[in-house]
Amino acid sequence: MSRLFYGWIVVAAAFAVMFTGFGAAYTFPAFFEPLRSEFGADRATVSLVFSLAAFLYFVLGAVSGPLADRLGPRPVIGFGLACVAGGMIAASFADSLGMVLLAYSIGMGVGIGFSYVPAIGTVQHWFIQKRGQASGLAVMGIGLGTVVMPPFSAWLIDSLSWRQTYFWLGIGCGLLGLLAVLALRANPAALGLRPDGAKDDPRQPATGSTVLSGFTLRQALRHRVFWLLYLACALNCIGTFVPFVHLAAFAQDQGLAREQGVWLVGLIGIGSMAGRFLLGGVADRLGRGPAFAAAMLGSGLMLAYWPFAQGFIALGGFALGFGLCYGGFVALAPAITVDLFGARAASALIGALYTSVAFSTLLGPTLAGLAFDRTGSYSVPIFVSAATCGLGAVLVWLLPRKLPPHA
Repeated sequence: MSRLFYGWIVVAAAFAVMFTGFGAAYTFPAFFEPLRSEFGADRATVSLVFSLAAFLYFVLGAVSGPLADRLGPRPVIGFGLACVAGGMIAASFADSLGMVLLAYSIGMGVGIGFSYVPAIGTVQHWFIQKRGQASGLAVMGIGLGTVVMPPFSAWLIDSLSWRQTYFWLGIGCGLLGLLAVLALRANPAALGLRPDGAKDDPRQPATGSTVLSGFTLRQALRHRVFWLLYLACALNCIGTFVPFVHLAAFAQDQGLAREQGVWLVGLIGIGSMAGRFLLGGVADRLGRGPAFAAAMLGSGLMLAYWPFAQGFIALGGFALGFGLCYGGFVALAPAITVDLFGARAASALIGALYTSVAFSTLLGPTLAGLAFDRTGSYSVPIFVSAATCGLGAVLVWLLPRKLPPHA
């Protein structure tokens, strides 16, 4: 253990943070039908529970990122994971869908908003040459959470009830989150180390300034490249979370069992784990910019295939392929941001970028649910989402690979 670079411990801690937060969030497909039946709501209204949570956790990254840069990741992430646990416990006592909206959406939204960006931003401080691989491994926690938590939650709901499931999941998230926070460290210099890609041995004591190079948040926000990247991410993510909310219901509309629909969401998680691991490492060698564009284009192609998929096997193929591309996008977005703008304000920059995802996530699943309630079909919003992914890929391809450095 003395030979293990501590950066990989930070990666493991970030993995646990993301497994906890996003695993809790992606249990939502298992609760979709129980909530709709309990409160007699339509699909658009139930979709809003998840969409509002996702909007909050992406937009609040713009707040938590600068806070983590200033205060360190531990207190910020600790607060966030406490909100995740508290929101689920509070939702278990809700007596209306409005109360679920307040408890789950706000608790989950604030919780992930204050944990995700600081966690992935911290990983960027520890790696240079292996930044894509490290980011991919860290965000595999999201993928594993997507694989494990929806079917586990569906089993708990069948065994207990949706209320008791929310309660016990909240307790488990609180305990796991505490262990993850204890293992985090802000940067290598705090332990007398260097990032893995420095010319010096990263296990040798660090010397010189601990100030990281790169753009400040204000400098980045004044640069047109940031806004091109921002628009690309916004376009890509209009449809990104539609399958997470509606795939299970889509499968049930074809006559598949609720458990099969939930397992399809788990298959997205399996695909995303492969994408985060494989594309992160490949991109480090072949170029993170082209790989990022390819992930967006692949998401669009898979979405275009989705309406034609009939039966569990065909839908499973969609879920795996979409998950692969989605995982690549999530793994590479932080690394691309730091590649372009440096690590000086990594968490703040990633948080600002993710506000683009917030607005798209609020719109996509909710409008898809509204379209179904009005027309009985998801086809139009799915095809629109596929087209916007393609536009996002074009914008990323046009981005420069590097920008002039800022000290």
